[in-house]
Amino acid sequence: MKTHAVARRLKDRVFQCDATAVCRVPDGTRAYALLDGVGDTRAVRTWTRTAARRPARAAAGHGDTEAGLRTEYDRYAADPARHTPGHDLPAAAAVVAVHAPGGPLSAACSGDARAHLLLDGLGPLRQLTEDHNARRACDGHGDRNLITACLGGIRDDEETEQHRGHPAIEYMSGPARPGRLLPASDGAYEPHEDIDHDLGDHLTGDPREAAELLVDDAVRHARAQRDPVRRQRHRPDRPHHLTDYQGRTACGHPARTAPDAIFRFRDSGVRDSGGVEHCRRSTRFS
Repeated sequence: MKTHAVARRLKDRVFQCDATAVCRVPDGTRAYALLDGVGDTRAVRTWTRTAARRPARAAAGHGDTEAGLRTEYDRYAADPARHTPGHDLPAAAAVVAVHAPGGPLSAACSGDARAHLLLDGLGPLRQLTEDHNARRACDGHGDRNLITACLGGIRDDEETEQHRGHPAIEYMSGPARPGRLLPASDGAYEPHEDIDHDLGDHLTGDPREAAELLVDDAVRHARAQRDPVRRQRHRPDRPHHLTDYQGRTACGHPARTAPDAIFRFRDSGVRDSGGVEHCRRSTRFS
């Protein structure tokens, strides 16, 4: 029985720049990665598809999401070309999750791709990761489409903390218990949140049917709510004013017309008690 499924929708994009990857190593450890590429070009699509496999492999090999995602983040950040002013190299919001047999569940993110968890019979959907965007950096008053960290960025944790109030990578770890994990891009979860719809309502039944229904509903809700002015999504290392109306100059893509991607899996996990602790913040999920 397949325990995970992926659903994507192109919406108004020309290229599908979201990508997912799964990696399993011989000891049974599995890593799941979702990348939401910034931009709408063939180059971004190609890069994101390759880049998604890298943190999945690294996280599975380390048996830890934070180590896996940080390995790839640091590798991109060390590229001299990314330190050149005005470069147009691809980047992506990223979320990675890992589960090892008999071990904990862990998740890590850089950007506004999220991991959610719905435990069997234990209450509402829990958001495990925190968004890296201006809305968070400005205490709820900033633009949610301006991401403040991403895979492909160059600032380390300390520098990002100084500028944005959060590290470049955040992670959590906790007991693995029976339930469903939902990594999702902003295009999948925001349309539901905008109308106060519980994502957990979709996490039942067959994984593929559930994933496809969730993204189809996200597309429908987004189109019904579309702003008359197309808002842009921006990278953290480019000033807001450098993006033109179509989002070409600073590689921002229209947030309301971006593709929706949802990547989810079911894992029986390990029966245990206790909560989930966010390792970079004091937030605890009971």
